[in-house]
Amino acid sequence: MFTGISRRFFLAGLGSLVSGAASAAGMGVSLRPQLRPDGIVGGAPVSAEALVSQALPDGTVSYTVADAATGEVLENRLAGVGLPPASVTKTITALYALDNLGAGYRFATRLIAEGTLRDGVLDGDLVLAGGGDPTLDTKALAELASALKAAGLREVRGRFLVWAGALPYRRQIDSAQPAHVGYNPAVCGLALNFNRVHFEWKRADGKYGVSMDARAGQYRPEVQVAQMAVVDRGTPVYTYSDKGGVDHWTVARGALGNGGARWLPVRRPDLYAADVFRTLARSHGIELPREELAERAPQGSELARHHSDTLQSILRGMLKYSNNLVAEMVGMIASRKRTGQPVGMRASAGVMSRWAEVELGMEDVVLVDHSGLGDASRLRAGDMVRALVESRAKKALHPLLKTIPMRAANDGNSNDITVRAKTGTLNFVSGLAGYIEGKGQRELAFAVFSADMSRRAEIPRAQRERPRGARPWNRRARRLQRKLIERWDRLYLA
Repeated sequence: MFTGISRRFFLAGLGSLVSGAASAAGMGVSLRPQLRPDGIVGGAPVSAEALVSQALPDGTVSYTVADAATGEVLENRLAGVGLPPASVTKTITALYALDNLGAGYRFATRLIAEGTLRDGVLDGDLVLAGGGDPTLDTKALAELASALKAAGLREVRGRFLVWAGALPYRRQIDSAQPAHVGYNPAVCGLALNFNRVHFEWKRADGKYGVSMDARAGQYRPEVQVAQMAVVDRGTPVYTYSDKGGVDHWTVARGALGNGGARWLPVRRPDLYAADVFRTLARSHGIELPREELAERAPQGSELARHHSDTLQSILRGMLKYSNNLVAEMVGMIASRKRTGQPVGMRASAGVMSRWAEVELGMEDVVLVDHSGLGDASRLRAGDMVRALVESRAKKALHPLLKTIPMRAANDGNSNDITVRAKTGTLNFVSGLAGYIEGKGQRELAFAVFSADMSRRAEIPRAQRERPRGARPWNRRARRLQRKLIERWDRLYLA
């Protein structure tokens, strides 16, 4: 539970959002409150409306900045307008997971014997059972294979089963993304290497050698569940098809050059993990049958178990690297704990949205996932700041958020401030939300959301990885965020 200032006090600070938003859009008048003379250092700063019009005349910009301790709203623009939060969503997911699972929660991946183990022979089935660990990697599977040998198992006379039913299966996080982007893999209760396979190629004597492996650390086992063919064509660069549970990829020869590598998404993470585990078990002299899917949760004797790091550590990495799969899996596991049953991604995001309204005092939350990859989600800057103010008392986010570097201001004054925040980026969508600490005791909570949904809607699916015009637009959005932070520093922290 997150407690803090009253909702009435915070909303009173926002004022009349509907009429204020209309005034800003129609008249271009800054919504900032009357400033005290001693609140200006080195001359009056450029108005917020001027900064917005200079940076992003072709988009919608919404922001709110407030005193992080009291919730007093210091400045806002279209604070009641919902925009896609992109990966800023992950801050809500982090708070949701902490509240429902606890900072010390650890995920478990288990090997279970359904049958009798005698003299090294299992007369029954061996089950690789996922527990929703989003950080499981090949090294962890290698440790499980070693533990299996240490448990005395030499032979399995039944089946080798894989169970991933801790979470409902989803083929990809966002169906609007290109098929080949590694940040949009499948989701289920068993993950490996963030559900990505490593594709590497090298040209020799005019021919390409390719490999598909599950590398992690010193381990590089080749896989059977993902295959690649080099073909003669111009575009598209990649094609994908599912053939009997095997990911079949093709890549255009002309796009490869002399060599290189990239991570591709995996569409059947359960089969991927089982494929890799069979290889690792074989290295210990344990020959397992071809994997099959378990139809129910396993019941039997536990032979080995791998524990993840703590949830707090996992969330810190999730926010630092903005990992989509981690966000989806921890969010869905939190919903499973909250509801008592496995919940699909979209439904789980709805459960999290309702939790945010009750526990964080947010007014109008519409989230379609836990990572922010889907652009149908909507958050309001005022709501996001409300959540930051509400969670500040427990310092839940402070140890998780990364520090955003601030360059010296254009007037030569150094930025003697610390910004801890979460960025969010989609094509023609940009967000930043977090805390600003100055030289004194005061701390600000802020959120800035920007979007040009008309231009985003025009992007063909095949071009969504790098559409024309998106990078310059997003650079201007980030520049605006920095300018606004500089402004707030001079006005409210100096």
